[in-house]
Amino acid sequence: MGENTDIVRQQLLDIYQALLEVYGPQGWWPGEGTFEVMVGAILAQNTAWRNAERGIARLKEAGRLSPAALRGTPPEELEELLRPAGTYRRKAQRLRALVDYLYRRHGGEPDALAHGPLEELRRELLEVHGVGPETADSILLYATGRPSFVVDAYTRRLLFRLGWTPEQASYEDLRALFMQHLPPDPALFNEYHALIVRHAKERCRKRAPRCGGCPLESLCRFEKG
Repeated sequence: MGENTDIVRQQLLDIYQALLEVYGPQGWWPGEGTFEVMVGAILAQNTAWRNAERGIARLKEAGRLSPAALRGTPPEELEELLRPAGTYRRKAQRLRALVDYLYRRHGGEPDALAHGPLEELRRELLEVHGVGPETADSILLYATGRPSFVVDAYTRRLLFRLGWTPEQASYEDLRALFMQHLPPDPALFNEYHALIVRHAKERCRKRAPRCGGCPLESLCRFEKG
């Protein structure tokens, strides 16, 4: 079992190194301060990042980008500020739920999530309305610097095409692959996820993947047709 674990760890690190050599450091996640990144994780749901940025900019301009300010913002005003982020009513509700959680469990202090047992904090976040596994892990990794690997559709596609996992593998199974075989290093998890996203967008695309010259071609089991 230990030998197999070592092999998987080395293979994961080989994939990481191959991607890093081609694409270089990605410098994720954009944002100033813990709470701004938390907000970005909510606003980025089901939309392009540029739309989330517009919502963040509107909150900043209105002086609403803090837990206390958001808590005191009337629902209609918050919805209007978030309109550029898409599905703004839903995201306004989710931001309110996140702020309520911060006050209920952590005194309104976003940085409190940088301390305490990781999986316990993750369970807390998953109980917040509108916070699923990907958003919870994004908050923990990118906002608070905790080693919680983020899985998304790009990760699922890559691992399936490499022949590592079934196409319908659960989020938790995919996350566990990284969590159990890599050192708990937030910088590594951050860069690894960002590189997967870059690779999936540029080469390992959903349609018409660019397989020729792919840095992972020798490892890949994807049927090129």
